[in-house]
Amino acid sequence: MITATPSVFERLESNVRGYCRSFPTTFATAENARLIDADGNSYIDFLAGAGTLNYGHNNQSLKQPLLDYLESDGVLHGLDMHTEAKEEFLETLERHVLWPLELDYKVQFTGPTGTNAVEAALKLARKVTGRTNVVSFTNGFHGVSLGSVAATANSHFRDAAGTPLSNVSFMPYDGYLGEDVDTLAFFEKMLADSSSGLDKPAAVLVEAIQGEGGINVASFDWLRRLETICNDNDILLIVDDIQAGCGRTGTFFSFERAGIVPDIVTLSKSLSGYGLPMSVVLMKSELDEWKPGEHNGTFRGNNLAFVTATAALKNYWRTSDFSDEIDEKATLVADRFSAIAERFADEVKLVPKGRGMMRGLACPDVPQLPDLVVAESFQNGLIIETSGTDSHVLKFLAPLTIEGDMLEEGLDIVESAFETVIERGHHRQSKNQPTGMTETEHAADERSQVASLGID
Repeated sequence: MITATPSVFERLESNVRGYCRSFPTTFATAENARLIDADGNSYIDFLAGAGTLNYGHNNQSLKQPLLDYLESDGVLHGLDMHTEAKEEFLETLERHVLWPLELDYKVQFTGPTGTNAVEAALKLARKVTGRTNVVSFTNGFHGVSLGSVAATANSHFRDAAGTPLSNVSFMPYDGYLGEDVDTLAFFEKMLADSSSGLDKPAAVLVEAIQGEGGINVASFDWLRRLETICNDNDILLIVDDIQAGCGRTGTFFSFERAGIVPDIVTLSKSLSGYGLPMSVVLMKSELDEWKPGEHNGTFRGNNLAFVTATAALKNYWRTSDFSDEIDEKATLVADRFSAIAERFADEVKLVPKGRGMMRGLACPDVPQLPDLVVAESFQNGLIIETSGTDSHVLKFLAPLTIEGDMLEEGLDIVESAFETVIERGHHRQSKNQPTGMTETEHAADERSQVASLGID
């Protein structure tokens, strides 16, 4: 019997790998919203590095400054020493983001991933207030290192910690208990009642839009009230803008149109503009109580990321033109998702969700349907993922720079995938969804079910 030789990935890479199970090919090149695999197959990218590539793959306006910097023997690694690349990034961030919004923030460079920024933000909040408890929200996701996973709601990630997770209290997010339930009234009652069992928190950690949690959107009124509650109770407000920031919702920060000013903001993912690791904490100046070197990391000074982040800010955030362009594309996506939901309303309930270019189609009654749509879409040249506890939300995160015709083509593939899967009826044959799996493992499991049903 002849058996297939396992690939080097299967032989050597840990079982923890995820996205490659949903998209089983080897990618070779990429440009803007297009990926090409080693066999020459082309795919439209509606995943964008899980929100890391807001400006697309190999953006030419960012690539050339990066190549020029490398050619000039610019400093690549400098710990937290001053470099020309860092200086230019800070000046550009101040000029094009902080000053226009009248934000008096200091900038802390943390380790290179989002969870590093969240860890630093929580640590700072506890240091400043002298309290240990933090309030996070249902369906929230903030990272998988111990401090950030303690503030993450999903049991799959929490169970992997291997140790008790403490000093975090969870409150219901906007809409969690239904449209007519005021979840902040519950939070206020808990704060006001000394017998509620809620230890007064150092901070509240929140996403304006929950990405991993299922594209759940907090209303502007809810965010404004949350800020007021925090101010009235001497609690720091931390907005995790790691996935929803850097233009994903139409403005640079996801909270801008709510008119709030968080005490602390975490940024990563698309901040570098080019997919290079970079993460920062923005804090109100009066909160900068760190002693030198008190929170550090070997890779907190990624100068290559400074170069591309600076180029991204200069190219896209000098004026409101880019925001206007995002809003136009967002309207198109929202309209198409509503049309898809209406078209298949007799067969399945689909609920459009999201804001800006962070959108989703939820399928609450048949949660396995989105995973089947992901599998079918991949067969037809589109990469898109799911999110939510049961992977019941098809999650749209295309590059903000995607060309209009490619955006339309990708949305056509999504609609066609829904049509194909619903016509085959296989989504109604797979009621028993495994629990405690990542969204990509769900997709892999669905792919196995699809294969067993003879779908190519």
